[in-house]
Amino acid sequence: MEINGKTKLMGLIGNPVEHTLSPVIHNTIASCMNENMAYLPFPVKEDLEMAVKGAYALGVQGMNVTVPYKSAVMPSLVSVDEQAAIIGAVNTLVRVDGGYKGYNTDLPGLYRAMRSDGIELADAKVVILGAGGAARSAAFLCAFHKAKEVYILNRTVQKAALVAEEVKEKTGFTEVKALSLTDYDKLPGDGYLCIQATKVGLFPNVEESPVNEPAFYEKLAVLYDLIYTPWETKCMQFAKEQGVMAYNGLKMLLYQGVAAYEMWNHTTVPEDVVLIAYEELLKKVK
Repeated sequence: MEINGKTKLMGLIGNPVEHTLSPVIHNTIASCMNENMAYLPFPVKEDLEMAVKGAYALGVQGMNVTVPYKSAVMPSLVSVDEQAAIIGAVNTLVRVDGGYKGYNTDLPGLYRAMRSDGIELADAKVVILGAGGAARSAAFLCAFHKAKEVYILNRTVQKAALVAEEVKEKTGFTEVKALSLTDYDKLPGDGYLCIQATKVGLFPNVEESPVNEPAFYEKLAVLYDLIYTPWETKCMQFAKEQGVMAYNGLKMLLYQGVAAYEMWNHTTVPEDVVLIAYEELLKKVK
């Protein structure tokens, strides 16, 4: 694609952003769809509000937001989508009159990723490992899509309880409970969908897992580990040893990007193009 005076500029703000794979997604899709668009990472180490205003002044049409700014960026926006406001985090900015409107495509990204693998949240029994930002988003997603019950397991059970109470208060979904990671044996029955939302096992700490005991994995039907480096985490290995289907988080990264691209360009990305972008991602991580 030729960069010229009509090229639309999109980007990513965060710190750090040097290793991001988002340009692979967006520039691949733009090339496939003959969209005159370029996507670049913008490291923002300080003065977030000025960075957002500067991007708007320069004509940047849309941006993704990554750590540590998904909540911090919200006061710098002219408006925030209702669902993103409930969650308290945005990762996609769409240019509107006077500034940017914030959306959260992490949730639909995870939902589309799971559905692409035949996993439905409606009426599912769900275990979420962790109580940080990713776990919190997963808990809201389960509430929005009417899971049967959700258990949030965390080393510090108080943090898990805070997430559970916030989900109850903001969504009216009451079937969410907090447990300590060591109390997994209190999970009633089996057949759970487990969403691994901690950073435990992320490269370079590839020999670590949030739970090591086989008895935990015997309670699962499916594991979704939101990590994608390494390609197969220790947690995924433990799950597979117990006959559990296990997936990593690369498709979530892909589909949250697809959702953002569709918002910015007012289009629908065909599945064959999504597949091409996924194959390009695979070249970077496998």
